Amino acid sequence: MSATLHARLTGVGGYLPREALTNDELAAKYGLETSDEWIRTRTGITQRHIVSGDENTASMGANAARQALDYAGVSVDDVDAVLVATSTPDRVFPAAAVQIQALLGMHRGFGFDISAACSGFVYALATADAMIRSGQVRKILVIGTEVFSRLLDWEDRTTCVLFGDGAGAVLLEAGDEEGILSTHLHSDGRTGNILYVDGAAGCTQTTQRLKMMGREVFRHAVAKLSQAVDEALAANSLTGKDIQWLVPHQANLRIIDGMAKKLALPSDRVVVTVGRHANTSAASIPLALNEAVRDGRIRKGDLVLMEALGGGLTWGSALVRM
Repeated sequence: MSATLHARLTGVGGYLPREALTNDELAAKYGLETSDEWIRTRTGITQRHIVSGDENTASMGANAARQALDYAGVSVDDVDAVLVATSTPDRVFPAAAVQIQALLGMHRGFGFDISAACSGFVYALATADAMIRSGQVRKILVIGTEVFSRLLDWEDRTTCVLFGDGAGAVLLEAGDEEGILSTHLHSDGRTGNILYVDGAAGCTQTTQRLKMMGREVFRHAVAKLSQAVDEALAANSLTGKDIQWLVPHQANLRIIDGMAKKLALPSDRVVVTVGRHANTSAASIPLALNEAVRDGRIRKGDLVLMEALGGGLTWGSALVRM
């Protein structure tokens, strides 16, 4: 009988656009009736990064992927696949994953995109894990990369202050040691009207701008993320005390604090980047993970819980042994 394959996370990488805008700079640039205090007290956000010049979804994703490969000491020639979670591809097709393949100089394997809004990275991680467990691939890049500044109505202070651009990546490799312990995915299309983008390619008479019912999203986030967290713990016969680190989707500091309290985790065991990155959607978890691994907080052997909720609504969790 062949040995069971596990997906181990061996590389991390991240990229943030060159331009960073503080809350005050954002308000002044777009003539918004808001303030740094108003934004900070409601979200925890103090600044965000916005693409400029030649930066885009594919270029940011490729930069993050190069870092992940370098961290793992793996050549791009050995990578079997590229999975990209994004809601903001540069083109309708080819997929951002295929564009990133080209930018990396990758001449083998395959790539495709996954669209699950802010939950996209968790969805992509689950897909990559299944591919490794089945023996289909041995090394796979999982990337979250977003240019949400393309989707924002810069006159709507309730949404435009919340989001930023960026990319994060991880490399997963097949091995005998425990890695991704379990993933848990959910969606409910009945709640799709509380967080969405109005229109897409081929649609007419639409704004193609992000729309959000903030209070409704917050209400659903607390309940659904709690469900996903409980599910991950139960599937592995664990409790919140067993978790070393929470790396949540970086949407709102209040939601992050709520999940930490549920797990009885002290604040210094929660990776928080929302203040400096804002909500980078599918890029937020890998960006936060990259930061915490590289600064030495998260170490090999640590048990890390990731969770996210996004438009759809989609939500899910992943439990990973580093």
